[in-house]
Amino acid sequence: MTVDPRAALDRLVAALEAHHAAVSSRRGDEDSSVDDAYDILADAFDVYDEAVGNTYGEALPFVLADDDDDDDEGDHDDDIDEDDLDDDEIDGADLDDADDQGYASDGDR
Repeated sequence: MTVDPRAALDRLVAALEAHHAAVSSRRGDEDSSVDDAYDILADAFDVYDEAVGNTYGEALPFVLADDDDDDDEGDHDDDIDEDDLDDDEIDGADLDDADDQGYASDGDR
């Protein structure tokens, strides 16, 4: 079943608005409405991503993190490992230059 990308986008926008409303009116750290809104937003994003991919052959510029990543606090799979990069992509000097120019690293945000 192919979902209309426009309908999926409308659902995603509504989910974003509902998530914002839940977060802005949070009633404590364990407020289930925030968790529910998060789940609905994640599902709406997945549906939109799939609809755009199936209909137009395009991908969105970001992906959702797996829920398993939340369990591994302190495990930073998204940190850049220079050994994993091709020389054509970036070299160590570029990483050092970014630090020298005042760009924040993930730990500084």
